[in-house]
Amino acid sequence: MCGAEVKPLPENVQRVADLLQGKGHPHAPLMLDDACRTAQQAADTLGVAVGQIAKSIIFKRRADQVAVLVITSGDRRVDEKKVDVLVGKTGRADAEFVRASTGFAIGGVSPVGHLNRPVTLIDRELFRFDEIWAAAGHPHAVFRLRPHDLEGLTDGAPVADVVQAPA
Repeated sequence: MCGAEVKPLPENVQRVADLLQGKGHPHAPLMLDDACRTAQQAADTLGVAVGQIAKSIIFKRRADQVAVLVITSGDRRVDEKKVDVLVGKTGRADAEFVRASTGFAIGGVSPVGHLNRPVTLIDRELFRFDEIWAAAGHPHAVFRLRPHDLEGLTDGAPVADVVQAPA
């Protein structure tokens, strides 16, 4: 072989790729050489602004233990009080809860392709950009999209003010 053999995608990335393809999304996941577990690592690797990284943050709604997915701009911090007003009281989700509810490990949580459908909120701050990047189910996998693509890919998740005011 010449060293350029095609390797199969990891199972989680394939799940995201299948969902994107099924919804007619024009960009398939890309596997990167280095892990991008943080928004800053992803931005540095892709050569984009950190705000263009769509972070998928999981919380646990206390009333029913359902996952709450907040898709936020990489240069913003989620305001949990704003999230709680919209979906009910939430708490931090540990790594075990994240993997069990989404099928993804922290650092590779995709905004789409979850094992169990989460309650989802989209940060309006993402709409500052024409193009954004999101994790594709693995710390080495990302996909390109436009902010308004998130609404269709998440079956109409609402766009909301869910972040702290910039300092």
